Amino acid sequence: MKLKYSLITRRTFLNTLFGGWLFAFFSGAFYTLMKFAFPTLGKEPDFVVLDRKDFSDIPNNSVKPFAWGGALGLYFKKEDGSVAALKGVCTHMECNVAYKPEEKKFYCACHQGWFDETGRNIAGPPPKPLEVFDVTEDGDKLIIARKGVKVELPKA
Repeated sequence: MKLKYSLITRRTFLNTLFGGWLFAFFSGAFYTLMKFAFPTLGKEPDFVVLDRKDFSDIPNNSVKPFAWGGALGLYFKKEDGSVAALKGVCTHMECNVAYKPEEKKFYCACHQGWFDETGRNIAGPPPKPLEVFDVTEDGDKLIIARKGVKVELPKA
């Protein structure tokens, strides 16, 4: 059965359909662009608890990565056997840094940024040092926390 009068014309229907498609496309493109431009928006943790045995066997003058929220964390065992933990993200453009054991320095390949063993920026464009964390051991747990954060784990 054919209706004599339609509530909506074919042109209005197609224009609404096309407009909805355009809105969906540009919303998705805008969201993707914002996630690319601001990748680290969101809260990072104040501390992480890791298994100590996973990090106890690394050799001197080497690095083992760990997850620091959505970013890279680096557990660093120095030449003398002391340990440190740093956020493995360059302070210039938030690229991941790598440790160069032969030079005993951290290197950001994006714009040739260099950091010394303590995380201090020594060459290239990075404006600030790497973030350094406190490392404590509690039994079989390795606790890596931001400077000044007091961590109290529940007793089981």
